[in-house]
This record gives sequence, structure tokens and C-alpha cells, in this order.
Amino acid sequence: MPLTADLYFSFRSPYSFLAVGRYRALAEEYAVDIALRPVYPLAIRQPDFFERNHPNWMAYTIRDMMRVAQFHGIAFGPPRPDPIVQNPATREIAADQPYIRRVTRMGQAAARRGKGLAFAHEAGQLIWGGQEGWHEGDHLAAALARAGLDAEEVEAEVTAQPEELDAEIAANQDALEAAGHWGVPTLVFEGEPFFGQDRIEMAKWRMEQKGLAKR
Repeated sequence: MPLTADLYFSFRSPYSFLAVGRYRALAEEYAVDIALRPVYPLAIRQPDFFERNHPNWMAYTIRDMMRVAQFHGIAFGPPRPDPIVQNPATREIAADQPYIRRVTRMGQAAARRGKGLAFAHEAGQLIWGGQEGWHEGDHLAAALARAGLDAEEVEAEVTAQPEELDAEIAANQDALEAAGHWGVPTLVFEGEPFFGQDRIEMAKWRMEQKGLAKR
């Protein structure tokens, strides 16, 4: 019987992307089923978050995410476009957010089908791997297909059920906070949260204590 865990994930979070492929590899090699639980990013939930950070926060974060990618050999670059529509001069977050809402709803639709982890990794490679215009054409449809999903079915569901999907996404955020954290990426295993891309080995260590074995 496989172990189970939940991965709370944002498509706008670079650290979520830097973790998801490694969690996918873990789930493919070991008998653990990791369910994706997508959430909307802080820019949507707390629009003033970045304005309240220390002035050094952004520069350090950019330096750190780049070296994490280099350390793990992950192709990485700034998203083109940013999943969040934001005024670069004022940092004001636009009321209309078509990119992040569409891809996050896709992630939740994929999660309904047990393919959330695979889709998050495939879509993340578009968003954070340098694919210009990742939101256009058939890029996301191809990511759905690579994740083993029927792209037309998922696209139709995202169009027909935005409120239902958003309610599930909001429930994911509530569940994350109930588990003891608020940020992403966070893996929750048997009620214990492991926050950050640098906690994957520790999460695996805990799973091994509970009998984690190779598939």
C-alpha cells in the first residue's frame, strides 16, 4: 500500500517549480502517492506582501533561486510573461488575472484526475523554463497531454466550472493553514508540514521511518 502526501503548490512560485520535479521523481521511484493541492500565489491572496519585505529580499531571492536551479541542474529562467499581471513601476496587482487563474484551475482539474503533480511539473517547465508565450497557443494543452490528460476535457472543465475549481483551490489553502503552514511549496505527510524546496530529503527521511520503499 503506497504512502500518501499532499503537495501545496503555486504556479507563480519559483521554489514550487524547483521542488515539483524532484517530488515527481520521488513519487515515480518510491511507493508514495503525492497529491497536488494548488493554491493561488501571495500576489493574489496578499497583494501588499512584497511591499512589506526588506529591501534586500528580492535581490537575495533571485540570487538564491538561480543557484538552486544550477545546483540541481534544472533549466530555469524568468517567466515570459509573469503569471501575475502587475504594474512594474507601482507593483500594483491588476484586478483581472487571466494567466494565473487559468493555469491554477488547470492544476486543480488535473488534481481531480490524480495527475496534478505531473501537470504542475510539465507546466512549470514552460513557465519557469524560458518558454516565451507559455500561456498562448497549444503550450498548456501539450503540457496536459504530457501529463497523461485529455487536454480538451480539462480545458472545457476550466471554462465551465471556474467557481467550483476556485472553491477547491480555496479549500486547499485552508487545509495548508490547518496543517500548520501558509507558504509554498509545502509537503504535508501524516499531518506534518515540510516547507521549502530544501526539505525534500527530510520529508523522504520521515517517509522512510514510516516504511517508504521503492516501487
